[in-house]
Amino acid sequence: MYTPIKRKKTREVKIGKIGVGGNNPIRIQSMTTTKTEDVESTVNQIIQLYEAGCEIVRVAVPSRNHVQYVKEIVKRINGLIPIVADVHFDYKIAIMVADVGVDKIRINPGNIGGFQKVREVISACKANNIPIRIGVNSGSLERDLIDKYNGVTADALVESALRWLDFFDKEGYLNVVVSVKSAIVPQMIEAYRKLSEKTDVPLHLGVTEAGTPKSGIIKSAIGIGSLLYDGIGDTFRVSLTADPLEEVRVAWEILKALGIRSRGIDIIACPTCGRTKIDLISLAEKVEKALENEKIPIKVAVMGCEVNGPGEASMADVGIAAGKGQGVIFRKGVPIKRLKEEELLNGLLEEIEKIKEEMGYK
Repeated sequence: MYTPIKRKKTREVKIGKIGVGGNNPIRIQSMTTTKTEDVESTVNQIIQLYEAGCEIVRVAVPSRNHVQYVKEIVKRINGLIPIVADVHFDYKIAIMVADVGVDKIRINPGNIGGFQKVREVISACKANNIPIRIGVNSGSLERDLIDKYNGVTADALVESALRWLDFFDKEGYLNVVVSVKSAIVPQMIEAYRKLSEKTDVPLHLGVTEAGTPKSGIIKSAIGIGSLLYDGIGDTFRVSLTADPLEEVRVAWEILKALGIRSRGIDIIACPTCGRTKIDLISLAEKVEKALENEKIPIKVAVMGCEVNGPGEASMADVGIAAGKGQGVIFRKGVPIKRLKEEELLNGLLEEIEKIKEEMGYK
């Protein structure tokens, strides 16, 4: 047993039909990697992301000409999942895209052109009741703050966020989410912790430019996971140089690891040792592959020791404890059948099918 994570209470913001902050679950986001003008490919990728468990998806709007494509994408998606327009540099794009049915607009005030231009974006979003993400980023921090703090620091990121939150408040529009992303994990953690103490606006977490899965997953798991464990954060994206479906998969794994939310099967496996008498690595990989699309929220164990395996994995709903040339299938730590090594995978899958029937899953 462990003490459940106590989230900091923030205000609720509605992004389409999805609530962020307040009493809502922590929401998973991703971003399309297709060319926005390729409407067909973009729509297909959005649907794939939705089916993988993504709850909010962001689409790049790199030019005014792209607004027409975003309009068609929104029409084709038809409310299946909230669409966020990602806008940089040209505030006119944000004003234009606010009129085509997107569910949120993400801007970076540091590169959008100053207070007056942001004021016009606020006016357009207010007219359409569209929330805005104030996306403060270490790569585009305001020059005066860089000079004040002698570089990009956590305090500089926080001051930028608070400056813009104050501006939005004075404009009478706090229908916002805020982020203070950095590529430096300790800096990102520090910035979010400090910002969380100073506002009840929902926070969007992320390590920017995290990199390829090899390193990016670790950076995101530490940065995002640390904050979520502190109760900080209302939505997040795992940014990877990879297929965005991998971002969603990793995001769910972070939530599962912290006991916050669960989707699909949670597989645990022992790291192997000198007592292991079968190819446990191969078996665990086959189990993972066979179950990767299952949505039933159960824990499955793949253990390499018949003696201690069931006991060590007693919290698992079902599992394998393998010995030399054979093994046992167990449920809740209790052995239920002994099988030959080559029968273990199918035996486990059959038992999982029984559990699905018992739980009412098809």
